[in-house]
Amino acid sequence: MTGTLSKAVRMVAILNLGYFGIEFAVAVWIGSVSLFADSIDFLEDASVNLLIMVALGWTIRNRARLGMALAAILLIPALATLWTAWEKFNIPIPPAPIPLTLTAAGAILVNLSCALILARYRHHSGSLTRAAFLSARNDVLANVSIIAAGLATAFVWNSAWPDIIIGLAIAVMNADAAREVFTAARREFAQSRISS
Repeated sequence: MTGTLSKAVRMVAILNLGYFGIEFAVAVWIGSVSLFADSIDFLEDASVNLLIMVALGWTIRNRARLGMALAAILLIPALATLWTAWEKFNIPIPPAPIPLTLTAAGAILVNLSCALILARYRHHSGSLTRAAFLSARNDVLANVSIIAAGLATAFVWNSAWPDIIIGLAIAVMNADAAREVFTAARREFAQSRISS
């Protein structure tokens, strides 16, 4: 199982790294808080999956320690989004809705592929693979929300607020995923101390 899991997380890391570049470029081009947040999340997902690949042969205790560190990494997109949203408050220009929506649609395809690749491993290697699966699953939900923000900006409310609101919601979702991973890792660490 470890060999196939290693291949799965490597593929997920490559997909995330590739789409990070695309989404980050579009986010900067159109000035989108939500795409910026999601692009940073793609970079974080690539890092998490590479770390998982490295740690697969480690002891349960060391994997739990890494799981706690990954929880901190999961907070990085949330903090970066808060900073970007703050900047957008000062210059509230709405992002171009068509590139916003199309880029989010592409992100859904990538994230859905990653979630499907990781789904069968989400209970293997404890908090590490749980972190990767939760992140991919949450990203699909975030991308649907970004599409909704693009459609709202195009047809309902030509404002920066739909994008800002979704960007902040993504930050909250990342923070909650970090909490779940930290809790699982702490539980694993406690169990490893009892069993040793």
